[in-house]
Amino acid sequence: MKKHVKRMAAPNSWAIPRKTSHWVTKPRPGPHGTQGSMPLLAVVRDMLKLCDNSREARFIIGGRGITVDGRVVTDYKFPVGLMDVVTVQKTKLSYRMLVDYKAKLQLVAIDDTEKGWKLARVDNKAVQRKGKVQLNLHDGRCIVLPKDQYKTGDVLKLEVPSQKIMKAFKLEKGNMAMLVGGAHPGAVRVIETYQIRRGSAPNLVTFKEGGSTVKENVFVVGDKAPEIKLLEAKVA
Repeated sequence: MKKHVKRMAAPNSWAIPRKTSHWVTKPRPGPHGTQGSMPLLAVVRDMLKLCDNSREARFIIGGRGITVDGRVVTDYKFPVGLMDVVTVQKTKLSYRMLVDYKAKLQLVAIDDTEKGWKLARVDNKAVQRKGKVQLNLHDGRCIVLPKDQYKTGDVLKLEVPSQKIMKAFKLEKGNMAMLVGGAHPGAVRVIETYQIRRGSAPNLVTFKEGGSTVKENVFVVGDKAPEIKLLEAKVA
Protein backbone atom coordinates (compact mmCIF):
# COMPACT_ATOMS: atom_id res chain seq x y z
CA MET A 1 0.00 0.00 0.00
CA LYS A 2 1.36 3.40 -0.96
CA LYS A 3 2.03 5.84 1.87
CA HIS A 4 1.50 8.90 -0.31
CA VAL A 5 -0.53 9.92 -3.34
CA LYS A 6 0.28 12.41 -6.06
CA ARG A 7 -1.47 15.75 -5.55
CA MET A 8 -2.80 15.74 -9.10
CA ALA A 9 -4.34 12.31 -8.50
CA ALA A 10 -5.79 13.11 -5.07
CA PRO A 11 -9.59 12.79 -4.70
CA ASN A 12 -11.56 15.74 -6.08
CA SER A 13 -13.14 16.21 -2.65
CA TRP A 14 -9.80 17.37 -1.20
CA ALA A 15 -9.60 21.17 -1.08
CA ILE A 16 -5.83 21.38 -1.50
CA PRO A 17 -3.57 23.21 -3.98
CA ARG A 18 -2.55 20.79 -6.73
CA LYS A 19 0.72 22.24 -8.04
CA THR A 20 2.61 23.35 -4.93
CA SER A 21 4.45 20.03 -4.61
CA HIS A 22 4.40 16.54 -6.07
CA TRP A 23 3.07 14.39 -3.19
CA VAL A 24 0.44 14.62 -0.48
CA THR A 25 -0.11 12.38 2.54
CA LYS A 26 -2.58 9.54 2.11
CA PRO A 27 -5.09 9.06 4.98
CA ARG A 28 -4.80 5.89 7.01
CA PRO A 29 -7.72 3.42 6.96
CA GLY A 30 -10.15 4.55 9.64
CA PRO A 31 -13.63 5.93 10.29
CA HIS A 32 -13.95 7.50 6.81
CA GLY A 33 -13.00 6.34 3.33
CA THR A 34 -10.33 8.02 1.22
CA GLN A 35 -12.86 9.74 -1.04
CA GLY A 36 -14.78 11.22 1.90
CA SER A 37 -11.95 12.34 4.16
CA MET A 38 -8.65 14.19 4.33
CA PRO A 39 -5.55 13.32 6.37
CA LEU A 40 -5.18 15.42 9.50
CA LEU A 41 -1.82 16.72 8.25
CA ALA A 42 -3.48 18.25 5.17
CA VAL A 43 -6.22 19.73 7.36
CA VAL A 44 -3.67 21.43 9.62
CA ARG A 45 -1.34 22.63 6.87
CA ASP A 46 -3.50 23.21 3.76
CA MET A 47 -6.93 24.02 5.21
CA LEU A 48 -6.24 25.71 8.56
CA LYS A 49 -2.82 27.01 7.40
CA LEU A 50 -1.33 26.65 10.87
CA CYS A 51 2.11 25.92 9.39
CA ASP A 52 4.11 25.96 6.18
CA ASN A 53 5.26 22.36 5.73
CA SER A 54 4.59 18.78 6.76
CA ARG A 55 7.35 18.72 9.36
CA GLU A 56 5.73 21.57 11.28
CA ALA A 57 2.31 19.97 10.88
CA ARG A 58 3.54 16.67 12.35
CA PHE A 59 5.09 18.61 15.24
CA ILE A 60 1.74 20.29 16.02
CA ILE A 61 -0.21 17.04 15.76
CA GLY A 62 2.36 14.97 17.65
CA GLY A 63 2.42 17.61 20.39
CA ARG A 64 -1.24 16.84 21.16
CA GLY A 65 -2.31 20.17 19.75
CA ILE A 66 -5.33 18.93 17.77
CA THR A 67 -8.51 17.15 18.85
CA VAL A 68 -11.06 15.46 16.59
CA ASP A 69 -14.53 14.91 18.04
CA GLY A 70 -13.27 15.72 21.52
CA ARG A 71 -10.33 13.30 21.50
CA VAL A 72 -6.65 14.14 21.07
CA VAL A 73 -5.30 12.71 17.81
CA THR A 74 -1.55 12.27 17.35
CA ASP A 75 -1.66 10.35 14.05
CA TYR A 76 -1.00 12.80 11.22
CA LYS A 77 -2.64 10.38 8.75
CA PHE A 78 -5.90 10.18 10.70
CA PRO A 79 -8.86 10.63 8.26
CA VAL A 80 -11.07 13.65 9.00
CA GLY A 81 -14.43 13.45 7.26
CA LEU A 82 -17.98 14.76 7.08
CA MET A 83 -19.33 16.29 10.31
CA ASP A 84 -16.10 15.75 12.27
CA VAL A 85 -15.26 18.53 14.73
CA VAL A 86 -11.63 19.69 14.71
CA THR A 87 -10.36 21.84 17.60
CA VAL A 88 -7.01 23.61 17.80
CA GLN A 89 -5.95 23.45 21.45
CA LYS A 90 -3.72 26.53 21.46
CA THR A 91 -6.22 28.92 19.86
CA LYS A 92 -9.36 27.20 21.26
CA LEU A 93 -10.96 27.54 17.82
CA SER A 94 -13.19 24.75 16.50
CA TYR A 95 -14.31 23.78 13.01
CA ARG A 96 -16.81 21.35 11.51
CA MET A 97 -16.10 19.48 8.27
CA LEU A 98 -18.84 19.95 5.65
CA VAL A 99 -19.26 19.65 1.88
CA ASP A 100 -19.49 22.72 -0.37
CA TYR A 101 -21.34 23.18 -3.66
CA LYS A 102 -18.35 21.78 -5.58
CA ALA A 103 -18.46 18.56 -3.51
CA LYS A 104 -15.23 19.53 -1.78
CA LEU A 105 -14.61 19.09 1.93
CA GLN A 106 -14.49 22.45 3.70
CA LEU A 107 -14.17 23.58 7.31
CA VAL A 108 -16.67 25.99 8.85
CA ALA A 109 -15.80 27.79 12.09
CA ILE A 110 -18.20 26.99 14.94
CA ASP A 111 -18.86 28.39 18.41
CA ASP A 112 -17.94 26.69 21.67
CA THR A 113 -21.59 25.68 22.07
CA GLU A 114 -21.30 23.46 18.96
CA LYS A 115 -17.92 21.83 19.50
CA GLY A 116 -19.21 19.38 22.11
CA TRP A 117 -21.46 17.47 19.70
CA LYS A 118 -21.70 16.22 16.14
CA LEU A 119 -24.25 14.74 13.76
CA ALA A 120 -23.93 11.10 12.69
CA ARG A 121 -26.15 9.30 10.18
CA VAL A 122 -27.39 5.73 10.72
CA ASP A 123 -26.14 3.87 7.63
CA ASN A 124 -27.20 0.36 8.68
CA LYS A 125 -28.21 -1.73 11.67
CA ALA A 126 -27.60 -5.19 13.09
CA VAL A 127 -29.45 -7.24 15.71
CA GLN A 128 -27.34 -8.65 18.53
CA ARG A 129 -28.05 -11.20 21.23
CA LYS A 130 -31.02 -10.63 23.54
CA GLY A 131 -32.66 -8.32 21.01
CA LYS A 132 -30.15 -5.48 21.29
CA VAL A 133 -29.68 -3.33 18.19
CA GLN A 134 -26.32 -2.09 16.92
CA LEU A 135 -26.38 1.17 14.97
CA ASN A 136 -23.56 1.57 12.44
CA LEU A 137 -22.98 5.26 11.78
CA HIS A 138 -21.44 7.03 8.79
CA ASP A 139 -18.24 7.88 10.69
CA GLY A 140 -17.45 4.32 11.74
CA ARG A 141 -19.05 4.53 15.18
CA CYS A 142 -21.14 1.67 16.54
CA ILE A 143 -23.77 2.28 19.21
CA VAL A 144 -25.66 -0.57 20.90
CA LEU A 145 -29.17 0.15 22.16
CA PRO A 146 -31.54 -2.08 24.18
CA LYS A 147 -34.31 -1.72 21.57
CA ASP A 148 -34.84 -0.64 17.98
CA GLN A 149 -35.60 3.11 18.01
CA TYR A 150 -34.14 4.50 14.80
CA LYS A 151 -34.24 3.74 11.08
CA THR A 152 -31.45 3.86 8.52
CA GLY A 153 -31.12 7.40 7.20
CA ASP A 154 -31.98 8.97 10.54
CA VAL A 155 -29.35 11.29 12.01
CA LEU A 156 -28.29 11.33 15.65
CA LYS A 157 -26.97 14.32 17.55
CA LEU A 158 -24.15 12.83 19.62
CA GLU A 159 -22.26 14.29 22.51
CA VAL A 160 -18.54 13.82 21.88
CA PRO A 161 -16.51 12.05 22.96
CA SER A 162 -19.05 10.24 25.21
CA GLN A 163 -21.36 9.27 22.28
CA LYS A 164 -24.44 10.04 24.36
CA ILE A 165 -27.49 10.53 22.11
CA MET A 166 -28.82 14.03 22.66
CA LYS A 167 -31.43 14.18 19.90
CA ALA A 168 -32.51 12.47 16.70
CA PHE A 169 -33.57 13.86 13.32
CA LYS A 170 -35.64 11.48 11.24
CA LEU A 171 -35.62 11.06 7.48
CA GLU A 172 -39.20 12.21 7.01
CA LYS A 173 -41.34 14.94 5.46
CA GLY A 174 -40.71 18.49 6.65
CA ASN A 175 -37.19 17.99 7.99
CA MET A 176 -34.13 19.84 6.68
CA ALA A 177 -31.50 17.88 4.77
CA MET A 178 -28.10 18.71 3.33
CA LEU A 179 -27.07 17.04 0.08
CA VAL A 180 -23.64 15.46 0.36
CA GLY A 181 -23.52 14.08 -3.17
CA GLY A 182 -25.26 14.09 -6.52
CA ALA A 183 -25.82 17.11 -8.77
CA HIS A 184 -26.28 19.69 -6.01
CA PRO A 185 -23.83 18.96 -3.16
CA GLY A 186 -23.89 21.34 -0.23
CA ALA A 187 -27.48 22.46 -0.90
CA VAL A 188 -30.01 22.43 1.96
CA ARG A 189 -33.51 21.22 1.08
CA VAL A 190 -36.82 20.42 2.78
CA ILE A 191 -37.77 16.75 2.53
CA GLU A 192 -41.10 16.14 0.78
CA THR A 193 -41.25 12.34 0.49
CA TYR A 194 -39.09 9.31 1.14
CA GLN A 195 -39.81 6.45 -1.25
CA ILE A 196 -38.72 2.94 -0.28
CA ARG A 197 -38.52 0.90 -3.49
CA ARG A 198 -38.31 -2.86 -3.72
CA GLY A 199 -35.66 -4.82 -5.55
CA SER A 200 -32.34 -3.35 -6.61
CA ALA A 201 -33.73 0.15 -7.28
CA PRO A 202 -32.33 2.75 -4.83
CA ASN A 203 -34.61 4.48 -2.36
CA LEU A 204 -35.43 8.04 -3.42
CA VAL A 205 -35.90 11.27 -1.47
CA THR A 206 -37.84 14.12 -3.09
CA PHE A 207 -37.74 17.73 -1.94
CA LYS A 208 -40.22 20.57 -1.54
CA GLU A 209 -38.05 22.80 -3.74
CA GLY A 210 -38.18 20.21 -6.51
CA GLY A 211 -35.90 17.42 -7.61
CA SER A 212 -34.92 14.14 -6.03
CA THR A 213 -31.86 12.06 -5.21
CA VAL A 214 -30.91 8.70 -3.78
CA LYS A 215 -31.00 8.20 -0.02
CA GLU A 216 -27.20 7.97 0.29
CA ASN A 217 -26.84 11.62 -0.83
CA VAL A 218 -29.15 12.94 1.91
CA PHE A 219 -27.96 13.97 5.38
CA VAL A 220 -30.70 15.28 7.69
CA VAL A 221 -29.46 18.34 9.60
CA GLY A 222 -32.51 19.53 11.54
CA ASP A 223 -36.27 19.74 12.00
CA LYS A 224 -37.57 23.18 11.03
CA ALA A 225 -34.11 24.73 10.76
CA PRO A 226 -30.53 23.39 10.40
CA GLU A 227 -29.03 22.33 13.72
CA ILE A 228 -25.51 23.14 12.55
CA LYS A 229 -23.81 26.24 11.21
CA LEU A 230 -23.58 25.88 7.44
CA LEU A 231 -21.12 27.10 4.84
CA GLU A 232 -21.95 30.34 3.07
CA ALA A 233 -24.30 29.87 0.14
CA LYS A 234 -22.97 30.02 -3.40
CA VAL A 235 -23.09 33.48 -4.90
CA ALA A 236 -25.24 33.52 -8.05
